[in-house]
Amino acid sequence: MKVLITGIASALGRLLTAELLADGHQVVGIDRRFWTDAPAGVKIFHVDVRKRPAEEVFRTERPDAVIHMATVTHFSASPQERYRINLGGTRVVFEHCDTYGVKKAIFVGRHTFYGADAESPLYHTEEEPPMAVSTFPELADLVAADLFAGSALWRFPQIDTVVLRICYALGDAGQGTLASYLRGPRVPTVLGFDPLYQFIHDRDMARAIALALNSELRGIFNVAGPPPVPLSLLIKATGRKQLALPEPLFRSALGRFGLPKLPPGSLNHVKYPIVIDGARFAEATGFEPHYDEVQTMDSFVWARF
Repeated sequence: MKVLITGIASALGRLLTAELLADGHQVVGIDRRFWTDAPAGVKIFHVDVRKRPAEEVFRTERPDAVIHMATVTHFSASPQERYRINLGGTRVVFEHCDTYGVKKAIFVGRHTFYGADAESPLYHTEEEPPMAVSTFPELADLVAADLFAGSALWRFPQIDTVVLRICYALGDAGQGTLASYLRGPRVPTVLGFDPLYQFIHDRDMARAIALALNSELRGIFNVAGPPPVPLSLLIKATGRKQLALPEPLFRSALGRFGLPKLPPGSLNHVKYPIVIDGARFAEATGFEPHYDEVQTMDSFVWARF
């Protein structure tokens, strides 16, 4: 099968490429970034997924499947740029899939879609609404992209669309939202709160996406890793020092004194857990994480930033 990956030059894109090649797939990629040592036989087009040259890739390469990962977070782009890339890019990718006969499209989303709130259920299922829009406004563009991808199930019924809402990535790649939060020697938390954090090893995440491609899936699925752990334990196990701050001081200290710069809406995500139920995906694909929570945290300790 010929598979087109958007965002192929990311750490996850590189791991996923290795998984797909091992499964015997032909891989084509789109990314504005360069991957100079890409595996032999992998064709990479250095274009913006929203621009006309990207459509030419769809027209000339005619992929059988597309895995869309070309989205960004609040850590790496301005609000205007995030909307253009996340929502605009997702819309364009699915329209190209429809135009050029793609049989399967996988949108790689995030479990933060569900939002963190004091009254949220402990385990989120796929049927729950996107509370992140109200609890974390900076995630609105990613929520909109997720909802648009989900609408492809009825908008483009000839395409087997799969939306994956995956928990935080952690591991030796050292990239992602959670990795950025834990990157410094001191990690700020809100005094009196110790939420559960759910994460999955980078390599298990790539394998889960490959399983979604190789399985006869259609619909929306949560992808969970090993059991969640308290934030305080996560900080300690990864060799960081916890800095518990009263809520008013927490807000004012972000981005200063060597602490991570987080958007205002992230406060709830430091106070309350987002834990997803991945049973539906595991039952459909047989997925089980190869890395447990200890191995995953140990991998992050040795990550090169």
